[in-house]
Amino acid sequence: MPPILNAQSVSKRYGARVLFQNVSLVVSDGERLGLVGPNGAGKSTLLNILAGREDADTGEVAVRKRARVGVIHQISEFPAGMTVRGVLERALVDGNVPENEHEQRLRELMGRTGFPDENAEARSLSGGWRKRLAICEGVIVEPDVLLLDEPTNHLDLGGIEWLEELLNYIPSACVIISHDRYFLEAVSNETAELNRVYPDGIFRVHGAYSKFLEERELYLAAQAKQTESLRNQVKTEIEWLRRGPKARTTKSKARIDKAHEMIGELADRNARAQKASANIDFVATDRQTKRLIEAENVSLEFDGKTVVRDLNYVMTARARVGLVGPNGSGKTTILRLLTGELEPTSGTIKRANQLRVVYFSQAREIDTSLTLRQALSPEGDSVVHNGRQVHVASWAARFLFTGEQLNQPVERLSGGERARVLIARLMLQPADLLLLDEPTNDLDIPTLEILEESLLEYPGALVLVTHDRYMLNRVATTVLGLDGKGNTEQFADFAQWEDWMNEKPVAAPPIVEVAKPVEVVEPAAAKKKLSFNEQREWSSLEERIATAESRVTAAELALASPAIAVDAAALQDALLEQTNAQGELAELYARWEVLAERAM
Repeated sequence: MPPILNAQSVSKRYGARVLFQNVSLVVSDGERLGLVGPNGAGKSTLLNILAGREDADTGEVAVRKRARVGVIHQISEFPAGMTVRGVLERALVDGNVPENEHEQRLRELMGRTGFPDENAEARSLSGGWRKRLAICEGVIVEPDVLLLDEPTNHLDLGGIEWLEELLNYIPSACVIISHDRYFLEAVSNETAELNRVYPDGIFRVHGAYSKFLEERELYLAAQAKQTESLRNQVKTEIEWLRRGPKARTTKSKARIDKAHEMIGELADRNARAQKASANIDFVATDRQTKRLIEAENVSLEFDGKTVVRDLNYVMTARARVGLVGPNGSGKTTILRLLTGELEPTSGTIKRANQLRVVYFSQAREIDTSLTLRQALSPEGDSVVHNGRQVHVASWAARFLFTGEQLNQPVERLSGGERARVLIARLMLQPADLLLLDEPTNDLDIPTLEILEESLLEYPGALVLVTHDRYMLNRVATTVLGLDGKGNTEQFADFAQWEDWMNEKPVAAPPIVEVAKPVEVVEPAAAKKKLSFNEQREWSSLEERIATAESRVTAAELALASPAIAVDAAALQDALLEQTNAQGELAELYARWEVLAERAM
């Protein structure tokens, strides 16, 4: 079979800025390609070119005949008034899926995903459930290749694990842009980095993310040796050229041409090897207080729902707390309680005198009408960091912004660039306690690694909410876990919280009712009595209905089992058994109505 997607020598630029040049990428059946690279490398643009939603400046993309290409974008949007079920039904119709397959696919996917209410309006769902719905919308048509752009954004840790299981279950090939290193390790069997440091603009390895890191290290080491060897050769040739050789002979001309060729190659290598990295450095105060915040029997209710119940916790100096829990469990609410923005319904929160708290909000509040210069330095042309005055241009350069971008409005910045602006602003505020609500969204892997190192070196206390399990395990020394029902518990690490959650009873997935088939009965001219065989059937019908009802109940109990949620084959068998059992019961009821009318 030919590859599903075959991009050859594609290039893209915006104005004078070159995103990538002469990049080739092939996607074949069974491949799960993790696509990584620094912010601004053009990963999302390349994905749109592969999907046929954007044109390349040069090169071409070939799609296998009759191949289906599914796309899941970073932002999940749905029409007003459309329900969860409506979104999926529309996808089936748009994907030209045979109508007789619709109900089975809807049952299987919704059973696997566990939507709380299939008739809920899609736009009213939380960010995590909207993301799940967008993923299901792309998966339900069973595309040959599925293109996913940051699919883990807005998913909680449980949602990410659900997505890992789903991608490992479906047969579609995938191209996945993600900065979640554990997620890439779990789902990818191919890894590629889009980066101008490589001669071809992209470096690809057969294997998961850890294998890619090993191969990239070896490749870059070999490249460094070649560059050093070339640099020595160029040095020798430059010394020869300085002696003023006369290009009268063919041999001399060839050597001069070769020398200029090597000089050009070295310049190209040096240009590609230049890597910029953000300079992140949070500042703590000199406070010596041991206890920063004490929560005693703290409870909070919203609209009759208990978000936090009887929370007791002491935040000490230098504590590094990872706050974890399902979407909607109250993680952001707890952060707002710590800042004092919210007051508890009951219980008390004691804060140290003149406690300085810096809060990185998940909402990323920033005036997008400001220029980058105003956003980074609202008071003038300089900022004060660690007691030193720094010009705004130098401050911007620490976060990988160029001088030309200073007068650019914030609304034109990417999500990762806006995150860097907010981090730059936070770094100007010395803090006793640092509260970070999903700071990793939209950040590339190099910036994530720098942020991790900065948090590890930060001498103050911090509370970290993140779906990046790698960062959580590196930074947090203790985990405060929530279960989504108001309960909290303290753990040594993320794995202990997972075990705690798995021990809790799991609600059964929603059961989709099956309409009973209606049997059309021709009106009889005169009422007929039951025949001998019909009388025998009638006498046994109640027992058969009771047996069928027991079968339906058993099927529903099987679907409610926590073990079946992680067994793809068993789940599919159980869904099929439920459908067959409900169908048989509906037929028996229909037959009972026909015979009952004639028996009376």
